[in-house]
Amino acid sequence: MTAFAALHRAGEPLLLPCAWDHASAHALAAQGFGAIGTTSLGVAAAAGLPDAAAATREETLRLALVLGSGPFLLSVDAEGGFTDDPGEVAELACRLWAVGAVGINLEDGLGSAERHAAKIAAVKAAVPGLFVNARTDTHWLGDGDGTETARRLDLYQQAGADEVFVPGLGDPRAISALVRQLSVPLNILYTPDGPTVAHLADLGVRRISLGSLLYRRALGAAVEAAVQVRAGGTPGGTAPPYEAVRALAGPPGCGSTEPRAPR
Repeated sequence: MTAFAALHRAGEPLLLPCAWDHASAHALAAQGFGAIGTTSLGVAAAAGLPDAAAATREETLRLALVLGSGPFLLSVDAEGGFTDDPGEVAELACRLWAVGAVGINLEDGLGSAERHAAKIAAVKAAVPGLFVNARTDTHWLGDGDGTETARRLDLYQQAGADEVFVPGLGDPRAISALVRQLSVPLNILYTPDGPTVAHLADLGVRRISLGSLLYRRALGAAVEAAVQVRAGGTPGGTAPPYEAVRALAGPPGCGSTEPRAPR
């Protein structure tokens, strides 16, 4: 079992915050988060590109290159692999592994479940050590049908997925039932109006992702601060000092482009 896989514990799930750049990842690591994901929405929005449209392959690779040597375990949100070709998805996985990523998130976008399973199988064949989190969008893009969700997740775990992810699923009874049906860990997306972290742990969830929440909160706080200053007020909340943020860039040479052995 890899170090990353070992973090997916029953009763003590992995809480995975998601970064969108070097500073956000390293600021989270400084708070004790030993594993960090990336958010495809944050990466896309920061680059002025659409999310979930296979438009950010190079931006995603560039961020993985920057973060792969960080003092944390890195899992990369790769949308649907940025292509329908399983071989090309496997090639992307190899590149992520080479720069230090230990996990990849692949979403089906509610397309063909069989094609998504083929992508998962290709990745595991090419990079057996890369932890594959297979996401289905039955609740985000579909009608949340439980039978279809179970069918897709079964295909994905049979294809070799190390974990399955159902964003949008928040009903405790449905989560608990799904945990009992699966032979791999279940990942649930945290939402402020959904079950708490403690409740999800009690239900058997072994990974809780924050997705784009942190990016959206940061964006909202920035706009709110600007509006408050314009109105003659003083922004609330906290802001790290200039030097603290400057230090997040790390020493010269920290962005080496040389591949390293993944953890």
